[in-house]
Amino acid sequence: MSEPNDTAPAGPTPRTETAVAAVLGDLRAIDGALYAAVAATPTPTLDRALRRLSRTADHSKISLAVAGLLALGPGRPRRAALAGAGAIALASVTVNLFGKRMVRRRRPDREAARVIVARQVRMPASASFPSGHTASAVAFATAVGVALPPAAVPLAALAVAVGYSRVHTGVHYPGDVAAGAVIGFAAAAMSLTVVYASPHRSEM
Repeated sequence: MSEPNDTAPAGPTPRTETAVAAVLGDLRAIDGALYAAVAATPTPTLDRALRRLSRTADHSKISLAVAGLLALGPGRPRRAALAGAGAIALASVTVNLFGKRMVRRRRPDREAARVIVARQVRMPASASFPSGHTASAVAFATAVGVALPPAAVPLAALAVAVGYSRVHTGVHYPGDVAAGAVIGFAAAAMSLTVVYASPHRSEM
């Protein structure tokens, strides 16, 4: 009677680890190339507007202002505001307490990429991955858009513009923005679940 084979590898093999490292290396190369392409594309008409948008989106000021306006109305607008604010909170916690601390990706080198000064905003001291601005903007747009469909398109357009502005101003790689968007979608789903599962939702 044969005994169980206790020598089988319990984790990833060296070949698998090498393949994963190679794929990650290729993705980083693509990410860097996209960042460089944006930096090298002259867009003087957009530079000032995107720089201003990126600054205004600090600390989710735009989204919270919209939430404040929605909260003035009873019923669906107020629930949408609550879902949106909750989504921002969840996204922010996920990005700052987990994402940035776990990955610790360095910010892009704007000088090496020759990002023109007219585009630049202050370079944050935090890690680059993922983009907190994008996570919060997408979280708010998704949560409010689901709760209040007429607001979906304008808020989605705003979230896309905020995400792109972070690459345009040179403070994030496109991959940071993509990861932030994924976190934003997840945060919105969680917030909507909590808000619409509340036994007091009909009183809002």
